[in-house]
Amino acid sequence: MLRKTFFALALMLSALLSIGPALAVQPDEILKDPALEARAREISKVLRCPVCQGENIDDSNAEVSRDLRLLVRERLQAGDTNSQVIDYITARYGEYVLFEPEKRGANLLLWYLGPGALIVALIGGFFYVRSRRAASEGPAQPDLSEDERKRLNELMGE
Repeated sequence: MLRKTFFALALMLSALLSIGPALAVQPDEILKDPALEARAREISKVLRCPVCQGENIDDSNAEVSRDLRLLVRERLQAGDTNSQVIDYITARYGEYVLFEPEKRGANLLLWYLGPGALIVALIGGFFYVRSRRAASEGPAQPDLSEDERKRLNELMGE
């Protein structure tokens, strides 16, 4: 009985989660020309929803995403290329709407700071482990003569 209930809940949850993105693009937004609609969908996949932040505008139900989807389709119908549409929206909303900002200017810092920090951490970890290994081996024991060893034992109280 518990298995059937769990299965039914899992099925309902997966159905609810799959409905969200399917309902994002409304029927009144779809272009009549299938080639233009395919280009609009392709462009919409690389543009981020300014409200949802983790979704592209094609999957988002936010009102601003709807406005962006309509703007993309409007620009395509006006004869713009894909890159012209993306440039237009980027100029209007900033690079924040791009899922992958261009690798130039200040964005270079964002692109390369993470891998650079990882490399520095790995090098630091290597030297840390190496120094701990050397410390665990202890200092090198100097070779003592028999008289020095006796004197040392007397001083140590042995």
